[in-house]
Amino acid sequence: MVKETKFYEVLGVPPDASESQLKSAYKKGALKWHPDKNAHNPDAAEKFKDLSHAYEILSDPQKRQIYDDYGEQGLEQGGAGGGMAAEDLFAQFFGGGGAFGGMFGGGMRDTGPKKARTISHVHKVSLEDIYRGKVSKLALQKSVICPKCEGRGGKEGAVKKCAGCEGRGMKTMMRQMGPMIQRFQTVCPDCQGEGETIRDRDRCKQCNGKKTIIERKVLHVHVDRGVRSGTKIEFRGEGDQLPGVEPGDVVFEIEQKPHARFQRKEDDLFYEAEIDLLTALAGGRIHIEHLDDRWLSVDILPGEVISNGDVKVIRGQGMPSYRHHDFGNLYIQFTVKFPERLGGPEGEPMTDEQVKALESVLPPRMQHAEPPVDSMVEDYVLENVDPTREGQARAAGMMDDDDDEMHHGGERVQCASQ
Repeated sequence: MVKETKFYEVLGVPPDASESQLKSAYKKGALKWHPDKNAHNPDAAEKFKDLSHAYEILSDPQKRQIYDDYGEQGLEQGGAGGGMAAEDLFAQFFGGGGAFGGMFGGGMRDTGPKKARTISHVHKVSLEDIYRGKVSKLALQKSVICPKCEGRGGKEGAVKKCAGCEGRGMKTMMRQMGPMIQRFQTVCPDCQGEGETIRDRDRCKQCNGKKTIIERKVLHVHVDRGVRSGTKIEFRGEGDQLPGVEPGDVVFEIEQKPHARFQRKEDDLFYEAEIDLLTALAGGRIHIEHLDDRWLSVDILPGEVISNGDVKVIRGQGMPSYRHHDFGNLYIQFTVKFPERLGGPEGEPMTDEQVKALESVLPPRMQHAEPPVDSMVEDYVLENVDPTREGQARAAGMMDDDDDEMHHGGERVQCASQ
């Protein structure tokens, strides 16, 4: 049994937690309480510091054993080492400069010019608009530099660099725990992480000291002919603005809407056409409404038999190729609808003349096996299946089978008892 459980409670794990459980708990907590993500929450820095200190101790087998046996006092007396800053531990754990950077996508350390965040949107477009091409007017809201104070947040000369953190927004603190000196960073309490101070009466009336305001922007998005889903259209510098950083970008991702008549695969279109048996055998004409208000008239030649499921192609009538000058193909899959019956009116059977007319144009009948000359032959006529009647018959048959099994089963039991 461990002497103390404070560090385990900070990480939210049981005292017998494995190394992987400790690592997972620290990663989850560090992402939640990192100061970059909670710049306006002074308690976050303290929680992040405690979390990092607990993981530093418990992730070291020797330190963990001392803590389990003697608690924090044992660590102080046993010399738990020089310690590691919470930010350094975070950087070592996640690699590089950390996982956050506010809106800049960086970390605690500068790796290049800062840039405001990218605004991303999905632009859903109909297949007709992709076929013809169009220009969409899309409105968005973004942050822009306040025109009244020019991004200062207040009157000229009224905004001062915070003396407590020298404009960094974070302060480095040190705490001694016995022989161990721990260094950690926390949000500056004087400026709440802003790096600047300004009196309330000197704040800009338009942005209230925030340096930016919200503006509505309309962008013209050119949807090129034949563009495919997933294509991204970028507007560089049209995103959020922040003082001292490069403006962000706006990215629209094209998403094709489902279509009622056509399916698309790259530059090809697929269409399902239902035709009757007469058209399938004797030819005829079908009409297909295309994506640009044209109608395609398609002839099926007499004698060109169309079977159910056949696929034919009209070349060059698919989608326009993206940024090229050719077209894909239009593939048509046929479904042949057979008549329920053939013959005269009022359910009369086919006449001999009608049968002979079919026999004159259709291939000969298939030859089936004939019974031997001396065989007994019985004549039958096919009937339509009645689902209700057939279902009742099957159910009755199953009950009879169950009765037989129960009967035979009873005999077996009786024989076994003798």
